[in-house]
Amino acid sequence: MPRPKSDIDKRILVAAKTLFLGQGVDGTSLREIAEAASTNIGMVYYYFPTKDDVFFALVDETYSKLLAELEQRMSLEDEVGKGGVEARLRHLFTRIGEANADEVDVIHLIVREALGSAERRKRLMERFMKGHIPLVLRHLVQGQTSGELNASLHPIVMLMATFALAGPPQIIRKQVKATVPMALAPAGADLSCQLLDVLLHGISRRSTG
Repeated sequence: MPRPKSDIDKRILVAAKTLFLGQGVDGTSLREIAEAASTNIGMVYYYFPTKDDVFFALVDETYSKLLAELEQRMSLEDEVGKGGVEARLRHLFTRIGEANADEVDVIHLIVREALGSAERRKRLMERFMKGHIPLVLRHLVQGQTSGELNASLHPIVMLMATFALAGPPQIIRKQVKATVPMALAPAGADLSCQLLDVLLHGISRRSTG
């Protein structure tokens, strides 16, 4: 009979995520990961020779799925021949607002390790430059070309503003306690819609004349 497929690599990643969240990548040993995954250090080395290999495998497992879903959602308006940049950005904001606990944990790890390690930050940026960054930038430039967005703004400034509003408020809203003012913000789709409205129209009072 064929040997059953092993789940050791999955167990290693699950164990590593818990340890990394509690102790950081640098504060965790491969031996601790092996023990938490109920395996031996040799099997950890077999799948992941270094802690950074574990970390980036953990990141990519979540990131690749999220990226594929964003690509599918943001291309939907093109496929059905309607919408425009606002509809595509709405998919982006909504999906980030739907981030589950596992995705939020991985985002937390990405931010912390990117801030703490120049080498990990470099590798993360290299990955993102092949993923969500060009995806969103392409739609923003298309919006400028079609006249939907302000063509006088530099595309990178628009990209920074989009990411600043699409991600951090949603993640903070999910993480903070009830006593923190951010927790009083709308949740889910309502928060996504309001953040997108701020991105596209600002927070100043609109003229009625």
